[in-house]
Amino acid sequence: MPLPRPVSRPVSHRQAHQPPLLRLGLVCGLLGPALWAAAIALAGELRPGFDHVGQYISELGERGSTTELFMRFGGFVGSGVLIAGYAAAFQATVARVTARPWLTLLVAALIAADGIGRIGAGIFPCEPGCAAPEVISQRLHGLSATIAFLSLAAAALLSAVLFRRDTKLRPLSIYSFASGCTGLIFLALMSASEATHIHTGLHERLASGVLTLWVFVTASRLRKLGRT
Repeated sequence: MPLPRPVSRPVSHRQAHQPPLLRLGLVCGLLGPALWAAAIALAGELRPGFDHVGQYISELGERGSTTELFMRFGGFVGSGVLIAGYAAAFQATVARVTARPWLTLLVAALIAADGIGRIGAGIFPCEPGCAAPEVISQRLHGLSATIAFLSLAAAALLSAVLFRRDTKLRPLSIYSFASGCTGLIFLALMSASEATHIHTGLHERLASGVLTLWVFVTASRLRKLGRT
């Protein structure tokens, strides 16, 4: 007499596609950008007379300032850790729905590089006014920030290719391409204005805003992907 088969319970898509650690990683992709924006806004409010249009974001965490520790470790390091955590969740989630494992891994690595760059920019503060390139800490801060910006722009551009062939992720393809291009344009404008400092801070914030928003939007879409 054949033994009765055990009754299996149906597993929801959310449970199947998004284990707890994966869901936590995707939430990091939402919290990282939110923390970054909040830290910039709050640190600016705590510095009377600070000019967001002309001054660098890094000047909120410059050595000796009243907002140094808050911006360095709350803004740069805090958002960097969260975005690095999101990179792992990005790789695990996208790898399940695409047939491009190496490209998925590369994009995830670039997102992680952005997070690591932010952490480095927080560990190594810039000097007052970010105007002392001969100081090693300033050099490491600038290098870390450059890595963070360029890595995230490259991640957005490569994601345009990565997302294009998947029907569920395809809406993100054009958005990713536009975000990467726009971010690079604002970075170029920032670099071109460094001699005069006219709108340098504005261009930097627009570049950072566009690229960091891309992290938030992709994290939000990947969270919904596991619920459908």
